[in-house]
This record gives sequence, structure tokens and C-alpha cells, in this order.
Amino acid sequence: MTPELAEACGLAMHIVCRDGTLLRAGRAALFIAGEIGWRRSSRFLSIPPMIWFVELGYALVAGNRRLMGRIFFRKE
Repeated sequence: MTPELAEACGLAMHIVCRDGTLLRAGRAALFIAGEIGWRRSSRFLSIPPMIWFVELGYALVAGNRRLMGRIFFRKE
């Protein structure tokens, strides 16, 4: 892993496919969704303009990880 990739992994999820393709952020999340059984949904969300919304949503959540953690993983 290069230092640049290590730094980028701190900002967004990354997937390196078998063919060497690098997927990051929303596209990586859709790849994982497709692999665990959400193929139709991930294919639909991969086409423009849907992918733009996926990337925007990923950026909002990733940019506010601490807040999202407090909201979704509260100790009761």
C-alpha cells in the first residue's frame, strides 16, 4: 500500500477488484452491496444520475462520521 492510498483510505472506503480496478466511496459501497445480494439495487444506483446521489450521500455520512456514530450507535 502506498502512503497516498493509506491516506485516502482514511477518508473513504476503497476496494481493489481482481482486475485491478480501484473503487472508492459510494462506488465501493455499491460493489459490496452487489456482492452480498443487492445486485439489482446496486446496478440501478450505479447509473447516472443515481450514482451522483449515492456519492453525495456517502460524502455527507463520511464527512460527519462522529455525528453519525452518535445518532445510530447510542448507548442506552
